[in-house]
Amino acid sequence: MQRTMYLVTLIALAGAVSACGDTPSTPSTPTADSQVTYSATLLPANEVPPVSGNEAAGSATATLTFNLRKDGGGTTTAATLDVTVNATGFPAGMTLTASHIHAGAAGSNGGVFVSLGLTAGEVTFATGSGSFSKRGVTLTVDQANAIMANPGAFYLNIHTAANPDGVARGQLIPN
Repeated sequence: MQRTMYLVTLIALAGAVSACGDTPSTPSTPTADSQVTYSATLLPANEVPPVSGNEAAGSATATLTFNLRKDGGGTTTAATLDVTVNATGFPAGMTLTASHIHAGAAGSNGGVFVSLGLTAGEVTFATGSGSFSKRGVTLTVDQANAIMANPGAFYLNIHTAANPDGVARGQLIPN
């Protein structure tokens, strides 16, 4: 009986040793995707100084979705941005020249923080109303983290030839 127990223990030990092998294993780090959404109401009156003239009657709404890739510890490792802008009330035939996220609190102007990559003439509102979307705009992790830490310190605006500094703007608001 003692000899049988000895053999069973020896076989179990041999199985455990052979399972170890000599290749080290690296635990995999799981990743998770998440999204954070913001909105903005873009108004000509929000520009600094406020827009006047025939483009002053328009308005737009924007939805900004940050697509975040995170590691197992919850740290953001990559980010992209999807933006949709819906405009109305602008003059027929109004053409956009650019769209950006700027660093700046309400009432103050700031430099371009993120370009949406909109090129001059890419979007025209034939009837004065319309929409455009930009998908997969690449952000640095630092850009994404800065905006998410204080979204109200950033604004989105759209630009035209008549208003090259911006025709309508809105501060980012968490949804």
